[in-house]
Amino acid sequence: MGRPGLTDPVLEWGGPRLRDLPWRRTRDPWAVLVSEVMLQQTQVSRVVPKWHAFLDAFPDPPACAAAPLGDVLRLWHGLGYPRRARNLHIAAMRITEAGSFPDTLVGLLALPGVGPYTARAVLAFAYEVDVAVVDTNIARVLARVEGRRLSPREVQQLADAAVPPGEGWVWNQTLMDLGATICRPGIPDCPACPVVTTCAWARTGPDPSIGSAGVSTPQSRFVGSDRQARGALMRALTAGPVPLDGVAGVMRRAPDVAARLLGALCSEGLVTVDGQEVGLPEGSA
Repeated sequence: MGRPGLTDPVLEWGGPRLRDLPWRRTRDPWAVLVSEVMLQQTQVSRVVPKWHAFLDAFPDPPACAAAPLGDVLRLWHGLGYPRRARNLHIAAMRITEAGSFPDTLVGLLALPGVGPYTARAVLAFAYEVDVAVVDTNIARVLARVEGRRLSPREVQQLADAAVPPGEGWVWNQTLMDLGATICRPGIPDCPACPVVTTCAWARTGPDPSIGSAGVSTPQSRFVGSDRQARGALMRALTAGPVPLDGVAGVMRRAPDVAARLLGALCSEGLVTVDGQEVGLPEGSA
C-alpha cells in the first residue's frame, strides 16, 4: 500500500473477524462469478438468498445457457439492473460453447459484463491467484491510508503492491471487510482499525477518499426515475405478459415516456413485444 507495517496487522485483525458469506465457502468460478455480478450495486443481505436460489436453478454455465432468458430474469427479480442477468446469461452461453471456464484475466474480460474488477475477483476468489481486487471498500481504505485522492492507475498500483505472496484470497477478502465494517463511508470507526497508527488520514482534515478513484458516490434519486419505471414493468412481467396499451399505466409514466423506455428495454433484449402484448424473452438459448 506504499506504507510499511500494514499487511500483518490487517491479516491478524481480519482472521477471526472475516464475515461468513456463502460465496466465500466455494472456489467454483461460476458460483463466484454469479456472486460478484449480483453484488454490483446491491447490498449483501439482498444477494445472499438470491445467490442460493440462482445456483439451485442454474448450478453451472450449461444449465444457465440452456434456460430461456425469461427464466433467468424472473429469478433475478428483486436485485435490479436486469442487464446484469442478461450479460450473465450470455456469458454462460459463451463459457458453455468454449467447453471450459476462462482462468486468465484476458479470458475473463472477454465475457460480457465482466470488467477489470469482476475479472480480478474471479481470479482471486475462485482460482486463488495473487491479484489485487479493488472494490469501493478497498479503494476507500487505500485513499485514506495514503491520505490523498488516488487516480485509477495509482489505486490499482497500490493494491497490486500490497498483495502478500500466497495470500491473495484472504488478503483481498480481509481488506474488503475492513472497508465494509470499520473504514466505512462517512465516519469510520478509527479506534477499532488495525492500521490507525499508520494511516495518513485518521480523520484529520477532509476525507481523501471522496472523489478518489474506485470509491462509489451516492446513486441518483430512484423515486421518479427511469430506473423505477423500468423496474415496475420488469416486476409486472415476472407474473406474465402485459398488454401493450397497459405499459404506460404499469410504469406510471406518460405514453411517450413509456414508449421510449419500452423501446430501450426491447433493444437491450430484456423484453419482447408480440402483437399487442409485452413479455419476457421465452425463446430457448
